[in-house]
Amino acid sequence: MKCPVCGNDCVGTAHDILLSIGQIFSPCPDCHGRVLDKRAPLKNRFYESPCSCGKRFIDEVFAHCYVILVEEGLFAGTEPLAKVGMPLIHPGFFMREPPYLPARSLVLISAIVTHGVAVRLVDEVPEIRGVVRSGNFVPGISGPGPGGVPRTYDLLAGCDVRASIFPTSSGPLVLYQQQSQIHIEFPRNYNPKIESVERKITPSTQWFVDAACGVGTLGLTAARFGVPHVVMNDAWFSAAFWSAFNIFVNSEFLSVDEVVMHKTYEEMKARPIGRMPEKIAETRGRQSIEVYQGDLADLYRVLPGVPVLTALDLFNKEDTGLIQRITAHFQEHVIGEVFIP
Repeated sequence: MKCPVCGNDCVGTAHDILLSIGQIFSPCPDCHGRVLDKRAPLKNRFYESPCSCGKRFIDEVFAHCYVILVEEGLFAGTEPLAKVGMPLIHPGFFMREPPYLPARSLVLISAIVTHGVAVRLVDEVPEIRGVVRSGNFVPGISGPGPGGVPRTYDLLAGCDVRASIFPTSSGPLVLYQQQSQIHIEFPRNYNPKIESVERKITPSTQWFVDAACGVGTLGLTAARFGVPHVVMNDAWFSAAFWSAFNIFVNSEFLSVDEVVMHKTYEEMKARPIGRMPEKIAETRGRQSIEVYQGDLADLYRVLPGVPVLTALDLFNKEDTGLIQRITAHFQEHVIGEVFIP
């Protein structure tokens, strides 16, 4: 599978990813690694090389990055190791032990990196997949409604597309996203949103709507659960695109014969915020899954005039007034139940 961001073979099907997780981050008998104090500076500016198996303990990878940041003048050598940045592994899933990283398995999110240093990190640290410079905001749309503006982190080098694995009662989902474009969501052993969706679905549920779908977690949970008709929608291009892409990734678990894309990644990137919902992907087969890009306030215009179960998973849930207004809007225009997962 070609990655839509970098064009390389850095994405795979759910089958490929799930086959790998048994040993991908486990050490071989010859592996060893130091557990370093993340709150303290790196002593002696020293790091171990990868094992003969190609893996290296995550603390050693951070030590390697730390040395480069000192050599490039971004660190004085007094900074704590944790200030290197945030590690996001590929694939991400719930683990009980720190990982031993193989090549190209880490996206580094850092507030201090420059373009030149990012290129050096990707070139010299074999485990790094991509380097992203972060900001003091959550990537995506700045706010709901027509006044929102796109805000993203900066992919400085490599590729920041990575997958996370989320458990459901019907089996795992593998969900890709571009990390500079989408908020970070760590897989956990227990996911209350997924369980909320599964509690709401009954044998009589024919339509499920994920009105603010992100990369498709809840919509694809419903599809994995066997709901015959699923509609996913997001105004943000990256969320809508990866929701559609993730249908293809997980298609072996679904009753679909084909995933039809109506828009390319580049076409959607040129129109980052959707207004009137536009269909960007759909499936052929016994299970109908549609993906739209548009304002959720207008999503009712493309929904069927039959009862649907609608999940409103809005990012800013602390704004109770907004939640109440959007919920009331859906209840006014859409037949069926609306719930907040």
